[in-house]
Amino acid sequence: MGKNKCCIILGAGPSIGLAVAKKFASEGFNIALASRDINNLNNIAKNKDLVNKNVKTYKVDASNENQVISLISDAEKDLGPIEVGIYNPSRFVKKSILDLSSKEIEEGWKVTCLGGFVFGKEIAKKLLKRNKGTIIFTGATAGMRGSKDFAAFAIGKFGLRALAQSMARELHPKGIHVLWVNIDGVVNKEQSEKINAIDKESLLKPYDIANCYLQLHNQSKNAWSHEVELRPWTEKF
Repeated sequence: MGKNKCCIILGAGPSIGLAVAKKFASEGFNIALASRDINNLNNIAKNKDLVNKNVKTYKVDASNENQVISLISDAEKDLGPIEVGIYNPSRFVKKSILDLSSKEIEEGWKVTCLGGFVFGKEIAKKLLKRNKGTIIFTGATAGMRGSKDFAAFAIGKFGLRALAQSMARELHPKGIHVLWVNIDGVVNKEQSEKINAIDKESLLKPYDIANCYLQLHNQSKNAWSHEVELRPWTEKF
């Protein structure tokens, strides 16, 4: 089984998800990778920095409550006590409020917010048994302000941020560190090699986001963060 601690990443993709998996695996964590796309997960698990680590993949729809609950239970059985839970999923829709459908609003909210609630609740149940651990919700600037054409995305991210605030106020005194991280900018993907050097300066690097996530997990209880913003130095805000 390896070292007896697990980091579970729901919404594990080839940028932030992969980088976070590599970083936490390098620190001795067993890694649970979960996403709707099992082929994508299997490709991530074959990364050279993960092949010799204790990594398992799980096909999970973040908007399906039963699948998320089963994921948390199975990951702890397969990989040991969960110490870190990271929630990345969201559904991005950019449309005029006049063109948005109620179905698009509901589906976006289910993936971005409701799934985060189920994930956070089930992870918290595990962490409270040990009175320690970290839950990180990956946010966006849409959770800080609703912009033109971003109503569907903002509703989900605002809700996720509200969830994180409520959880932090309840769980911080019980030893559980809850964070909402605003990823304010475009994330560079490993396949984006054609971007010139100047343009790359305006992109967030997944590796640096992963470093921050590990630092947040390792924060002393005497100086915990809750809402954190990450952006490239060239990003206007």
